[in-house]
Amino acid sequence: MRVLFDTNVILDHLLDRQPFASVASELLQRVGEGRLDGVLCATTLTTIYYISSKSRSESYARSQTHNLVRLFDIAPVDEGVLSDAFNLDFTDYEDAVIHESASRVRVDGIVTRDRRGFQNASLRMYTPDELAEHLIVGNTD
Repeated sequence: MRVLFDTNVILDHLLDRQPFASVASELLQRVGEGRLDGVLCATTLTTIYYISSKSRSESYARSQTHNLVRLFDIAPVDEGVLSDAFNLDFTDYEDAVIHESASRVRVDGIVTRDRRGFQNASLRMYTPDELAEHLIVGNTD
């Protein structure tokens, strides 16, 4: 299964944001073990770097972002993605960019805690708990 991770799920793991960190860490572990094909939008990495450097340290942000680049496939953001995101019926442009980027790299869904931001998505949405349950029930190892 190929899933794009929204920024909030990655930050839950990296910043140990409770009570969300446990399931986020479980999903990232599956990516690391090759049991889940994880994708990140290119803009997610810059956001993660910025927030991690402010919340923790520059060295932490650098090492963690570098690890994510090695672990995940990266969905590019180009002029087409940015332009087409404006045509989506989303209230948040950042979410529209993530959705459009995900749709171009053909994922099975997006995992996010922000369902409202993706309420008009054409892709399948999972909360982290829903995806974890789907992987267990579906035995998608």
